[in-house]
Amino acid sequence: MQNEAPDTRKYNVLIWIFSIAIPLAVAALFTVKIPGVERLGFLPPIYASINATTALLLVIAVYQIRKGNTKLHERLMKTAIGLSVLFLVLYVIYHMTSDSTSYGGEGVLKYIYFFILITHIILSIVVIPFVLITFVRAISGQFYKHRKIARITYPLWLYVAVSGVIVYLMISPYY
Repeated sequence: MQNEAPDTRKYNVLIWIFSIAIPLAVAALFTVKIPGVERLGFLPPIYASINATTALLLVIAVYQIRKGNTKLHERLMKTAIGLSVLFLVLYVIYHMTSDSTSYGGEGVLKYIYFFILITHIILSIVVIPFVLITFVRAISGQFYKHRKIARITYPLWLYVAVSGVIVYLMISPYY
């Protein structure tokens, strides 16, 4: 990528390593069960709340940048990234201590649930490099490129955060 600033090229390799390694690690950790640890059933509402908070922060951050409040926007986005990492850690811990819960709904709700779940899972993988690239472009001062990719990243990330809450709300009666 000839047009990239030299200080961001080194991040591109890390972005792609993380973008591939994170989903692979999560998939691998799903096969690991920690013996002797009681089911951590209190975690799903916590990580659903983290998803809801992330969605709220994303909306507020976009509002703040449109108002020109770059410092608050930056803090909100860094917090959203931190919450997404915390969500992922808690999600993996839960699934390493608990069997997956089957959705018990029937009829059209079952199809809606699985549509939301599948799109949530796929987009949660797809959004990783978008978030990282968007972040690197912002911290490196490439604001034109940042805004350009943020227009794609924002709706993807917002969908993942909101759909995570919806999936939790739909499956929570079956825990």
